[in-house]
Amino acid sequence: MSSIYDFTAERMDGTSQDFADYQGKVLLIVNTASKCGFTPQFEGLEALHEKYKDQGLVVIGFPCNQFGGQDPGSNDEIGAFCQKNYGVSFPMMAKIDVNGSDAHPIFNWLKEQKGGVLTDGIKWNFSKFLVGNEGQVLDRYASTTKPEAMTGDIEQALASANNQ
Repeated sequence: MSSIYDFTAERMDGTSQDFADYQGKVLLIVNTASKCGFTPQFEGLEALHEKYKDQGLVVIGFPCNQFGGQDPGSNDEIGAFCQKNYGVSFPMMAKIDVNGSDAHPIFNWLKEQKGGVLTDGIKWNFSKFLVGNEGQVLDRYASTTKPEAMTGDIEQALASANNQ
């Protein structure tokens, strides 16, 4: 696979999302969890989505239960939680694994493109990948990186996309 546009994923509602639909957009892909110390980052992610969606940013959440069992609910329960508690309006995909033999191919590819510190594996919930408008990974951020701390990188990626 050569770009993010080569992948598909299941949305929370069970429909298929072809990532080619996002061509030309800047993507912020995040593995999320509903019962994590970092869960309040949904608020910052939604703020980024609202601020930059008209300029071409799409935040995409992938719920994952691999870290401390912190997203045990069904897709419907997770979606309702995100909407009710954080007003999430950005696309949320169906729950996946991000590490191991059952890891979703998108996350295998993301990890290959931007390795982590010490290991390429995802270390915890709310790891983030910024993907440029040509489908390539620009940067990777740790769980501890707050969404608002990525504003400069997002603006730079959007400016680059809009200057092409």
